[in-house]
Amino acid sequence: MNKDNLKGSMDDAAGRVKRQVGEWTGDSKAQAEGGAQQVKGKAEKAWGNVKDAVRDADHGNRTEDRTDDNTNRR
Repeated sequence: MNKDNLKGSMDDAAGRVKRQVGEWTGDSKAQAEGGAQQVKGKAEKAWGNVKDAVRDADHGNRTEDRTDDNTNRR
């Protein structure tokens, strides 16, 4: 998990709360702001997942490269 995932989770949760409070109080502005904050949070989480996947793929390639180098030396 990276900072984008964490920030995204926090924005998503805060947006859900804001949207729900807006629904309970009849505040359409708070509902809209909460919904927008949720979308922002989901986008941040998705970006964090992409970054993690790239990092993991790169790490996997480095491990395979070392294995291939060791195999070729024998």
